[in-house]
Amino acid sequence: MLTSTKDLLEKAQKYSYAVGAFNLYNLEGAKAVVNAAEADHSPAMIQVLPHVLQYGGAPLMALFLEAADSAKVPMSVHLDHCEEQAIIEMALEAGIQSVLADGSKFSYPENLAFTAQMTALAHGKGATVEAEIGRISGTEDGMTVSEKEAKMTDPYQAREFVEKSGVDFLAVTIGNVHGQYYSEPRLDFERLARVRQQVEIPLVLHGASGLPALMIQRAIELGVCKFNVNTEVRQKYLQFWREYGKTNSQGDLLDCQKASTGAMQEIIAQKIRLFGSAGKA
Repeated sequence: MLTSTKDLLEKAQKYSYAVGAFNLYNLEGAKAVVNAAEADHSPAMIQVLPHVLQYGGAPLMALFLEAADSAKVPMSVHLDHCEEQAIIEMALEAGIQSVLADGSKFSYPENLAFTAQMTALAHGKGATVEAEIGRISGTEDGMTVSEKEAKMTDPYQAREFVEKSGVDFLAVTIGNVHGQYYSEPRLDFERLARVRQQVEIPLVLHGASGLPALMIQRAIELGVCKFNVNTEVRQKYLQFWREYGKTNSQGDLLDCQKASTGAMQEIIAQKIRLFGSAGKA
């Protein structure tokens, strides 16, 4: 059932678990998330990146919204990492539940002004807004931020930002990265604890792919209510097609689609259980 992202995350915050937000591209991904969430009686989120939305347009957005609405568990649809007002407006008009108004590449004053404007816009449409303080390094889906450009979240700046922008959720930078971790992840949990002391709204951690279970659990204990997952699910999908094509080039396409859905569903189910949201729908 289509549900407010705010309701999903505030419940997660209250009961100390996190909701998995999965970046998707097609029908197979949508079915994988819905199937996994229903099987584990878990809330979940479908996320779409701006360039994916531009490619798929209104039909793709309608597919994701219908998939979430027809699910037997609470789900929302979220626009991820968007710095363009026109795309945010398009997503809001389509009925999306929330957006990440991403001004993290701007200066702090510019980020604050952009986020406040997009928050007012989204609230006027009955939607909610995630923002990002600091800047996450790494590469994913054509988006690259070097280690030099990365910047940790300042707890006191985060409090001011939330108060002045009216934003609903805050993505933090504590050593997490987009894409793969090429060395052992090192998250600054002391910084996260200080952010939690200053900020009452639900916190978000991007770059959850590859984080060990103990780090996931500690982040939840310190207030993270939403984890973004892209790399592992996308890689599983691509791996399936590479291997399937070597031995089943004459196979029925629908059988391929069903099998690729199942492959992604396994990864998504693992994340749902890791995040503690199984049984929380």
